Amino acid sequence: MTTDADEVEEPLAGGDVTEGVVRVGDTVRRPVSGASESVRLVLEHLESVEFEGAPRFHGIDVKDRDILDFIDGEVAGRPWPAWVADPEHIASVARLVRAFDDAMEPLGVPARANGLRQGDIPRIPDSIAGAPTLIAHLDVTPENVVFRAGRAAALIDFDMIRPATRAEEVANLLLWWGGWMPEADREAASRNLDPIEAGALIVDTYGLDDAVRTTLVELSINVADRSWFLMKSRAEAFGGGWQRMWDEGVGDRTIRRAQWLRENANDLQRAVASDVSMVNPTSCRTAWPR
Repeated sequence: MTTDADEVEEPLAGGDVTEGVVRVGDTVRRPVSGASESVRLVLEHLESVEFEGAPRFHGIDVKDRDILDFIDGEVAGRPWPAWVADPEHIASVARLVRAFDDAMEPLGVPARANGLRQGDIPRIPDSIAGAPTLIAHLDVTPENVVFRAGRAAALIDFDMIRPATRAEEVANLLLWWGGWMPEADREAASRNLDPIEAGALIVDTYGLDDAVRTTLVELSINVADRSWFLMKSRAEAFGGGWQRMWDEGVGDRTIRRAQWLRENANDLQRAVASDVSMVNPTSCRTAWPR
């Protein structure tokens, strides 16, 4: 497929860091990036296993952009619509992500995906997630889920995919759909979301193994601690949208999230773990350099 000169390009919101995303007819054109090869690998695999909840990859156009399906439906813009906090919407996202992870698991973590691994960053805490078992989406924000008739139908924007565990995938769901952050830092639509109820709904609907549930809170703390270093590193290395998010306070919000998770660790643990063991929220402290 190519873009002809007379084809109309309609700009699309490209998230926080991706610019130049446009719609052309029934396709989306995205600038080729460092993640493009791995995204193509993932999308081609999903097509081969007949997973319907993702766009198809159709090659590269004459402007050196990836060509993907445009998926019709409703996607949350900002400010988020009220339905982002609706339990049925939230549960449908957990079901979609479970189906996606089930579809991805047979692919494993091929050598071609090694470039997606997070590189060495000075002073970043070690990950406690364990060895990756699949390539996860890890950016399941309301902006990246297409809904139809009030149900999550497809995932889009795969730029943040990387080798990970199911627990890391669910921790990402808990962040964006479970309200696992200070109330004041949530979008207005999620301000009154109960993180205990939402957390239990997400984990139960996804169907995470009981043994893994016991690690979710400590993992979420670890992810928040690591995120500060990752975001700072990306802002310094790539500038653009990463630098803008850093300047707008994403680092401070990440610190507040880690503290909130520590303060509420045992209540959150009771919500998500069937075999409850208490969390020691002071077991891992992180010093964030300025």
